[in-house]
Amino acid sequence: MEQTLPETDNHVINIESNRLLLRNILPKDKNFIIDLWTNSDVTEYMGGHRDRNKMNSDVQENIDNPFQDEYDLWILVDKATGTSIGHCGLLKKDVEGIDETEIIYVIDIKFWGKGYATEIAHMLINYAFKVKNLNSVIALIKPQNKASEKVASNIGMKLEKEIIRQGNIPMLLYRKENDKT
Repeated sequence: MEQTLPETDNHVINIESNRLLLRNILPKDKNFIIDLWTNSDVTEYMGGHRDRNKMNSDVQENIDNPFQDEYDLWILVDKATGTSIGHCGLLKKDVEGIDETEIIYVIDIKFWGKGYATEIAHMLINYAFKVKNLNSVIALIKPQNKASEKVASNIGMKLEKEIIRQGNIPMLLYRKENDKT
């Protein structure tokens, strides 16, 4: 899989492979993101669907100030069709008092089973290690989410431990270390 990484270390994202493009959010993406995060099938293992009005406000804030956070979720596009297929990226998380960076891949249900989650996860790991120089990345996965566990395993992440998150929710913590070679 050939991948192009951005040359600058600012907040403009333009990461691509042969099939996929990960880019900053544009105003035209608003309805796609809201529909994605309010779909209970898509968000079943991610805390459930979000409130449409809250999502509208959150997405508009991100559109108005796209460079507010160094790490964020960006739009995943199928390059062949130009279709938005996901909302993916890196997010800072506090995990048991330790600052971590999590890989997030949220793919529209219409595009499940095509290898997009594994492909974007590889791209995000390369970006995290080669551009952002991170030492490791994690994935927090509900134990029932076997598809995400498979993606984590496919991209070389190792199950480190089970943790309890807010709301007394058990999660599996997968990690991939940067071998810096």
